[in-house]
Amino acid sequence: MQYLKKRSFALAGHKTSVALEPAFWRLLEQVAGERGLSLAALVAEVDAGRAADGAPPLASTLRLFALDQALGRQHAEGVVVRR
Repeated sequence: MQYLKKRSFALAGHKTSVALEPAFWRLLEQVAGERGLSLAALVAEVDAGRAADGAPPLASTLRLFALDQALGRQHAEGVVVRR
């Protein structure tokens, strides 16, 4: 059973915390590193896009972003994802 790991960030001048499963944090850290960003900068980037779209809560948006990144990697590597 996975647990949620909470991390705190300052987004647009406001402190907030986000709770995600460790697997999502690992993937987000990997994506941030590949882009030459800190985790906080990546989260701020995702948050800015979320705010512009009036999307769901930040935790949900981060999970969907991480999933999109993982599926994109599988597609790029030729892995077939079955639904």
